Formats: sequence, structure tokens, C-alpha cells
Amino acid sequence: MPDIETLKALEAQYANALLDDVIPFWINHSIDREKGGYLSCLTRRGDVFDTDKFVWLQARQVWTFAMLYNRLEPREEWLEIAWHGATFLQRHGTDPQGQWYFALDRQGRPLVQPHSIFSDCFAAMAFSQYGLASGDETAKNLALATYQSILRRKDDPKGKYSKAVPGTRPMKAFSLPMILSNLALEMEWLLDPDDVERDVSACVDEVMNVFVDDQRGLVFEHVATDGSHPDCFDGRLINPGHGIEAMWFIMDIARRRGDQELITRATDMLLRLLDFGWDKEFGGIFYFMDADGKPPQQLEWDQKLWWVHVESLVALLMGVALTARPECWTWFEKVHDYTWSHFPDPEFGEWFGYLDRRGDRLLDLKGGKWKGCFHVPRALYLCWLELRKMAQVTQFTNDFGHLPF
Repeated sequence: MPDIETLKALEAQYANALLDDVIPFWINHSIDREKGGYLSCLTRRGDVFDTDKFVWLQARQVWTFAMLYNRLEPREEWLEIAWHGATFLQRHGTDPQGQWYFALDRQGRPLVQPHSIFSDCFAAMAFSQYGLASGDETAKNLALATYQSILRRKDDPKGKYSKAVPGTRPMKAFSLPMILSNLALEMEWLLDPDDVERDVSACVDEVMNVFVDDQRGLVFEHVATDGSHPDCFDGRLINPGHGIEAMWFIMDIARRRGDQELITRATDMLLRLLDFGWDKEFGGIFYFMDADGKPPQQLEWDQKLWWVHVESLVALLMGVALTARPECWTWFEKVHDYTWSHFPDPEFGEWFGYLDRRGDRLLDLKGGKWKGCFHVPRALYLCWLELRKMAQVTQFTNDFGHLPF
């Protein structure tokens, strides 16, 4: 397990990367002062290569800056940047029924219909966090209305935009209960405590008892409506990063509840997913895998993506903090070394997103249709937080010979 010097050095590394590198990159390059909102399609140097605006990335950036304002330091610049995106989304983000579009052009005109409920999920997160930072009643009401809309649609999230023929092979997707387990806590300050407990408990039950397969040590992306695993591409699909991210959501909930049994179960699953998903030849975590080792349908299955690795760092540090299991720290060091040696750009700042199996860069971009100002800053902040708490506990133990509780 780490000593105090190691913890303090890592704490500084994550804090400096967040405040001196990643956040300045987005401040300097992404804010569209002319048309509103943010420009997320950025080259390695931060030049704009496409001006379309993807609603979930707009919302994620609002959330990031409002979150930093609320949880780290109330810098007026951060609140102003969050306002910049929130006002753009308020004006342009929804259709007449209040559902959030997937993509807009630079001016805010809709390009892609609201086929993805994840635009709504991140809009609810964004306006909840922005409403907390600003006190804006319109933002609070918009967050609540969006959250209630999500709950109404969760059993049929795509609605008329679904391409599946009803009834032939009905399946449930993991991604929505996964994100709702985090969203309910993001919304907590706006909701009745009983409603929060109801929604969180439902998500934990679905994640851990429907999509988690304890016997195989895997989290499946889809299951049949009876919980079985159909022998087809979707039925065998594993996204290690999704499962790992979900496990830190579950650990976060379990920590709040003091549920050590749930912490242990989530940590066990985290470690098994890492063992399954780690590329033992070239290092790094695979993007998609087949539960039975059959060929995945995703041609990008063997790529190494930024978000998978940074979410793993968060989960592993939570595992260390909550269980003190040495294997969590061993895995953290392994993933940390791979991540920091492949993704950060020491020349122009921020992090690369897409590597091939061997760890060579596929794209030099810093942002695009899928990568924006969210996973890297959130992970750096959360890792910094966990490392700081661990350093404080270790220092106290060194000074007084016992834990501070």
C-alpha cells in the first residue's frame, strides 16, 4: 500500500493536471463567444475543425464548470462559463415536447432528432448543478422537468426513434440504469429524500441483480427481459469501461449508505472486469469484448479509449479507500502507468482519446462528437479527492498511531 510521500505526489499530479492543463485548454479553445455554447471538435492544438454542437457534450461541459464552482472553488470565471452553455441550451436544446435534441448546428438550429435519452440525462445533470451554483429557478425547474421526463420514458427510452422490431428479441440495455444510479444522486438536492431513495434503490437493484453476472464476473450490456443472455452479438456484449464506471457509481452509493457488503461486491466485480478486459499482450483495457470470446461486431473493439482508463482510475482509488485491498492498489498503479504514459499531451495540453491496440494514437483530436470536457476533468478531480483523503488518513495514522475514527 502507498506511503504518504507517494500519495502526496500523486495528489499533486492529478490536481495540477486538472487546474493547470485540462481546464485551461477548454477555457482557451472551446467557448463560442459569437454564437453561444461550446465548440467541442478541437484539433490537437485546440483549433476548431467542425462547428456542430452535440447536446450531451454541451451539457457535460456546463456540468463540469458548475461542479468545479460548487465543489472545488467558487471562481466567477467557472460560473460564467457554465452560464454560457446553459443559456445556449435553454434557447435551443429541446423540441416542442421538451425532449433534448442530439445535435445542433453552430447557431443552435436542430440537426438530429432527440433519439437519445442520454442527451436528457446529461441536461438534467447540467441544469441541476448549474441551478445549485447560480440559484437560477428556471435552471432548477428545467432539471426537475427533464428528470421526470426521463423516469417516464425509461422503459421505452427511444420511443418512436427505435429501429428494433417490437417483440422478436426484446432486450434491456445496461446504460440507462447505470447512468440513472449517478443521476439520482446528482439531483438529490432538488428531490424529496424518499424519491431519491426509491430511485437509487431501483437502479442499484437493476444494475447489480439484472446486468451483473457474479458467477461469470461480468457486467453485460444487454439482457433479455427475463434476465437471460441471448446467444447473439448484443446478448454477449461486454463493455469493460461501462461496467467499471458503474462499479464506482455503486461504491459511491454504498459508501453513503455504509453498506460494506455492497462495497465488497462492487469491488470484486471491478477487479474481475479489469482482469477480463486487460490486454495482456499490449496493455490497456479493451473497448468491447464478447463474453464467450467470439468475434465482436464492433470493428473498434480493440481500441484503447481515454474514458475507459480514467474511469478505471476513479473506481480503483475508491476501492483502495473503501476496502484497503492491496490488489486495488496494484491495479491502480498498473492502469495509472498505462494511462499517464499514453493519453496526456505534454506539448499542447489536454489528453488524446483514441489509441489502437498497440497504444499508438489513432487520432490527434482533443474533442469531437464523443469526446468533450467531461471524463478527464471529472476523473482528475475525483482521483485528486480520493488521494487527498487517503493522504490525510495516512498522515494522521503516522502521527498518532491509529485511524482518525
